[in-house]
Amino acid sequence: MFLELAHTKLNVYQFSQELALECYRVTKKFPSDEKFAMISQIRRAAVSVHLNIAEGCSRKSQKERNSILKSSGDQ
Repeated sequence: MFLELAHTKLNVYQFSQELALECYRVTKKFPSDEKFAMISQIRRAAVSVHLNIAEGCSRKSQKERNSILKSSGDQ
């Protein structure tokens, strides 16, 4: 059985997961010469937002959480 963490219930977290998956689907159709340029950058940015939300929710203080969550939106 898996541990269910509070951030996984947030709408923004679920949306960021859908966004990351959609970015992977869309970039799969890009030309192969973009593989190490645009494709990589788009995928890393989408995953970064998703992971920053999870990291921000794990912070103890509200100030720290707000700082991390704000940075996830600045990607």
